[in-house]
Amino acid sequence: MEFRVLELFSGIGGMHYAFNASSITGTIVAAMDINTHANAVYAHNYPNTQVCNNNIQSLTPRKIDQMNVNMILMSPPCQPHTRVGNRLDIADNRSDALQHICDILPQCQGIHYILMENVKGFEVSEAHNQYIEALQAAGYQWREFILSPTQFGIPNSRHRYYCLARKKDFNFPGEQILLELPQDCDVPPILFNEIKIHDILEPDDMIGENYSLPEKILSKRVWLMDIVTPEAKKTMCFTKAYTHYSEGTGSIYTSLAKEEVDLIFTKVKEMEVSEGSQDLSLELLKSLKLRYFTPREVSRLMSFPDTFSFPPETTNRQKYRLLGNSINVRVVSLLIKILCS
Repeated sequence: MEFRVLELFSGIGGMHYAFNASSITGTIVAAMDINTHANAVYAHNYPNTQVCNNNIQSLTPRKIDQMNVNMILMSPPCQPHTRVGNRLDIADNRSDALQHICDILPQCQGIHYILMENVKGFEVSEAHNQYIEALQAAGYQWREFILSPTQFGIPNSRHRYYCLARKKDFNFPGEQILLELPQDCDVPPILFNEIKIHDILEPDDMIGENYSLPEKILSKRVWLMDIVTPEAKKTMCFTKAYTHYSEGTGSIYTSLAKEEVDLIFTKVKEMEVSEGSQDLSLELLKSLKLRYFTPREVSRLMSFPDTFSFPPETTNRQKYRLLGNSINVRVVSLLIKILCS
């Protein structure tokens, strides 16, 4: 079968990159998203793909049939299922687009394959229940996963929910959500090379001072931040608020060894009990040479190839927001192989 793909909630094109990385033969027929900045990035990297700046609710079964597509790849908004989004679930109007897809899916007879990605936590939502009911009503078989890139040698923790659905059955059980790839699927064994932080770094002369931590954050927030070294095997999940908020939005980098970092923090703690040592403490913290990961480095941690780029007019703030809303290309590419096997 030649796969003809409709990419929904397409963002910056992560699913497109994942489909290409899967080596499955097929075409991305169209991509759809309402985020104009994301669409600009998508069109910049894939100028020959039709990028539709449309609301998903404008889709009808007839429009989908006219596209002559047989696969949907999608990553609906995760905010209704996150702590920051107050977990409003289907009461959040950002859930409306997925509910619309659930409504029309039983009428889309030409769609044989679907991959859906969302945040961990979606699996316990009412939106999840509605989605599974829609798959069942439309005659799909499905398998669910919660996976993180760290399981595949990528030093970034990003646990995500995935659902594979197709009209033919799978050859591995799926009574419960799977926490690793099945051993008895048709995808051949894959050897994963472990990537370390130093493998994804840009040269120092290309970074500049703009990525250094400001003194205010160094003195007040550094204790709350996740600091990683060149040999580290894990970073925190990067969110769209990276560099805007200090806590829980992603890791920061130092070129020092872990032993040096620990020694400096020990000295700073000792100084905190002494009066008039704030200036010395700040100088010690500066010696850590802490900086944010650049957008290029974050995109590498999310397995985007170096051919991926942003249009020149995209600001750093926009880059981090767009990457924070995207997917890990490598993990999804493996799941597409399973879906199509």
